[in-house]
Amino acid sequence: MRVLEEVKRLALELLGGLPATLYPDIEEALKTAVHDDDGRDAPQLLYQNQAALWVLRQHQSAHVMRYRQNVGQGFDEFRALRIRNRGELPLGLIDESQIDFHLAGQNLAESLGHRFKAMLEQLRGRLQVVTTVLGLPPIPNPVGPTRLADAFVETFTDEQIPAALRALLFGHYERELGKVLGEFYAQVNELLARSGFGGSVEQPPAAPAMRRPIPSPAPAGPTDSPYADTYGHGGGPVPGQAGVAGGQSAGWNPDAAGATGYGMGGQGGAAGTGAGTGTGGGYGAEMGHGTAGSAPGQPRQPGHPGTGDRAAPTSAELGELRQMLHAWRDGRMAPTTPATGAPVQQPGSRRELRVDEVVSVASLLQGEPSDVFARALAGSGRLATAIRDQLNDGSRRLGLDPEHIRFSGDEEDAIDLVALLFDSLFQSHHLQDRARRLYARLVLPFVKVALTDQSLFVQPAHPARRLLDAITEACAGNKGETPQERELLDRAAAASQRVVAEYNEDLAIFETAHAELDALLQQQRRRIELQAERAAKATFGRERLSNAREQADSVLARRLAAPPLSRGVAEFLTGSWRHHLVQVLLREGGESERYREAIALGDALVDADRIASEGRGRDLATRLLALQPAIIACLGSSGLDHSAAEHGLAVLVKGLIYPHAPRDLHDAPPATPDDDDAERGLWVAGGTDTLRFDPAMAERMRALEPGEWLQMTDIHGESVDAKVAWVSPLTARRLLVNRRGLRVLVASAEELASLHAAGRLQLGCEPTAFEQAMRQVRQQLDRAVGQH
Repeated sequence: MRVLEEVKRLALELLGGLPATLYPDIEEALKTAVHDDDGRDAPQLLYQNQAALWVLRQHQSAHVMRYRQNVGQGFDEFRALRIRNRGELPLGLIDESQIDFHLAGQNLAESLGHRFKAMLEQLRGRLQVVTTVLGLPPIPNPVGPTRLADAFVETFTDEQIPAALRALLFGHYERELGKVLGEFYAQVNELLARSGFGGSVEQPPAAPAMRRPIPSPAPAGPTDSPYADTYGHGGGPVPGQAGVAGGQSAGWNPDAAGATGYGMGGQGGAAGTGAGTGTGGGYGAEMGHGTAGSAPGQPRQPGHPGTGDRAAPTSAELGELRQMLHAWRDGRMAPTTPATGAPVQQPGSRRELRVDEVVSVASLLQGEPSDVFARALAGSGRLATAIRDQLNDGSRRLGLDPEHIRFSGDEEDAIDLVALLFDSLFQSHHLQDRARRLYARLVLPFVKVALTDQSLFVQPAHPARRLLDAITEACAGNKGETPQERELLDRAAAASQRVVAEYNEDLAIFETAHAELDALLQQQRRRIELQAERAAKATFGRERLSNAREQADSVLARRLAAPPLSRGVAEFLTGSWRHHLVQVLLREGGESERYREAIALGDALVDADRIASEGRGRDLATRLLALQPAIIACLGSSGLDHSAAEHGLAVLVKGLIYPHAPRDLHDAPPATPDDDDAERGLWVAGGTDTLRFDPAMAERMRALEPGEWLQMTDIHGESVDAKVAWVSPLTARRLLVNRRGLRVLVASAEELASLHAAGRLQLGCEPTAFEQAMRQVRQQLDRAVGQH
């Protein structure tokens, strides 16, 4: 019921932050009290109380959230959502300090009750009318002094608070409440009066329970429903009710001229004894979809809940999406009821459920196990069908026969959009089984959000979609293999459980859950950035190594081509000398003095082998003695110590002392396989020699900058979002990483262009999971509509 939600919003807005405002004044009061106390224990008492106050301040955020939850729980109990009988309450012993705490709470409630007695009497009468209208037994005032005192006591149940600090805590709480309760109770009374709940306690209007059909004096026609008179879609007027000519939802309003009773009006009701002038009045307009009429002396309040003035998003994109959704649904929906499979009745014979009724049913089911949604997300059934079946089952439990009710068009849209959204999210991201159960818990809360706030689908900063984005970020690709990943999964699960436990049409819980999860995600994002940086450094290192090897192999090939060389010299050049060239290129570059010295060593050994072949022993000995330091250094760069390097030199000299040893031309060693070949083969089928691409697209790929996102599909059909993390200064290839910072592919512009030509790469990617899922929903609807 929206009027209760508005009262709840006011309560949380004006009272929700009170616990956080008490501590500064209490600290000053403690100092003053101890300063005035001349006893010897005063310093110790001050220390004890200040220590306890410090602990309370550390738990301040938790106290505020617990207090808000306790205040909100009073409204849930008022609406008969979570009422526990005395026999269901846990029994146990409590210590003396807790007894004192409860006594202090009772004293506080009595003091506030006496202070605001007149306002509370008026409020009690109006709330009694509300309970009578809803067919509920008398329930305590959800914002009365007793409830506010209990909420405060329950907030500090787990804290150890000294007596002096406890007295200050309650004293300052009473003082702060006294500042705002007068204004708050006045606003609540005014709100209830505007909504038509202004009757006296002594003569409440006749109000049948909503689940009981009101007998009609006329027999039901072929299009009548047993629930028609109760819910406002039936035939003529009911005795004791005011009819409204042509009205849609005439409600009980004692302030309206001529109103004689409570009713929810028939669509074709004849004019009765009332004199209502609008299309609906009081509670009927609050609960229905019509616009509340204006009673004499009570002008309609624009924008007030239930008046029909709530602004809806006017996004052309959302309108187009709805049209596609309607066409898709018309082509897929069979003319049977989701729950029973029986042929449906004509729409005129079935009453449309009101939004608040569907929200109430969803709230009833919200805390129940979500296995049916988890199975639907796993592919065992359509999620939209599962949602409708669950809502129909919940309606039946509330006394509504699914064969006599139906969802409105807007409600059908909300159910289908949420189902398509969750299906797309789960299918397009690498989510594990644990994430499936987590998402299943959120289905009904998001159905409620979609029913009451269409901006969910058009407002990027909407709290609910920000939380869903954060949960997807935490779960996508997360296998729980590290402590950090497991902590992230646990925090995401806690956020979803908190929404399930606490969401009751107040979006603040989504903001709170998102803030708690986002604090941990900030650390995760930093780890992802570091992971991408490490991947870039590793890739650059491999490219430099590959480039150095190619350059060294080119130099070596020229030395082996001519003249013919002895086996010993050829093996030395192919092994130790080539490795030495690679090391020098990596450490000092091709323009360094050491690199020129290394090249000179190779040329000198080739010349020494020529001298040996000519039998010029003295010249050979002179040349080798001159080369000895350079040869030792070359062998040392391969990791040999001094003695091993001298042994290697002896082997080389031994191969040169025989002038008639065979000398041949030698082939260059095979090129070292590129470390990226196996990775590239996963994406570029057929290798890089058969690339087919548009040169213009290759130029577009060369313009890609770090930070740009792509959508890619490998040769096995696996889709992944990839970000350009780094551009190689050596090869101009792009390093692509996934959303967790892990390397996906290193590819040239031509290779990326060939992927685009094959339809396996798309430029651009929505920045958030929600937007990406909505794009896929649009594509799915567009394809489905095109087929029909």
